[in-house]
Amino acid sequence: MTGLKPIERYAEARKSGVRVVSVAPMMDWTDRHCRFFHRQLTRRALLYTEMVVADAVIHGARERLLGFDDAEHPVALQLGGSDPQKLAEAARIGEAFGYDEINLNVGCPSDRVQSGTFGACLMKVPPLVADSVAAMKVAVKIPVTVKCRIGVDEQDPEPALNALADGVFAAGADALWVHARKAWLEGLSPKENRDIPPLDYDRVYRLKAGKPNKFIGINGGIQSLEEAVRHLDHVDGAMLGRAAYHTPGILAGVDAALYGAEPGAFDFAALIDTMADYAARHIEQGGRLGHVTRHMVGLFHGLPGARRFRQILSTDATKSGAGPDVLKAAYAAVDFDRVEKAA
Repeated sequence: MTGLKPIERYAEARKSGVRVVSVAPMMDWTDRHCRFFHRQLTRRALLYTEMVVADAVIHGARERLLGFDDAEHPVALQLGGSDPQKLAEAARIGEAFGYDEINLNVGCPSDRVQSGTFGACLMKVPPLVADSVAAMKVAVKIPVTVKCRIGVDEQDPEPALNALADGVFAAGADALWVHARKAWLEGLSPKENRDIPPLDYDRVYRLKAGKPNKFIGINGGIQSLEEAVRHLDHVDGAMLGRAAYHTPGILAGVDAALYGAEPGAFDFAALIDTMADYAARHIEQGGRLGHVTRHMVGLFHGLPGARRFRQILSTDATKSGAGPDVLKAAYAAVDFDRVEKAA
């Protein structure tokens, strides 16, 4: 990944007018295999880990929790926690592992984070979030950023989001990524919190308008790269979540759309070869093919043969002893000749 500047230069991005596209941190989804795969589709989008709790980073199996392939850069570590000193220590460990950014989760509404008083719960205590950011900024040289909601429960998103943003930027945060929905900690499940609270993109736009010299990125319900680009008329960054995961092929257009790469047909055959080699290494280390290919099932969404590709990866690739040849067999089911004729 030579020639890439880590997306730690948020101030430089603002000055130069460069807009940032990223793939959201998603529990049980954006593991190291997912990120390696996404990096083959875009060299420039910023990638995020799943949320890792600060206590686990400090006391747990660090290589298992934090290890990643150098090819994943630029990649950010998302932390969960509410103790500023523990977050600072976890951030320091993450920096030593080579991450390009540390991000604090102030948006996850799951029961697990509520019991630990972090995630979206922290929207209710902006001073604690600011103290956490300040502690991490002292601990590391890489950027410290925050990902939040526009509010929780009965909060009014106008003062709630302003209070959070004012606090973290005063504490030195390099960027604020805002999921443009409320989180309801009472009455909605984590899954329902991803869909039921209405999206309010205008609230995030207003935040950016009021803070023209701060990096504000937007997240939530963005279904396509084209939609992400439209958001970039109003904010500094756009974060793709489930759309990037379920239809990862959209990431193949990021570099040409936003970073000046030459447009052209994406080399999917080379991608499959790279992923087959990666899977072979993972299997040699005791892993299974399905650990890698589960992230790839939506790659050819909408193309002839995509259904058969999904079927093979969802069945044959999960069998004991499955090897990289299964991935290549799945790829052979995609009918690119029909795509070219239709074009």
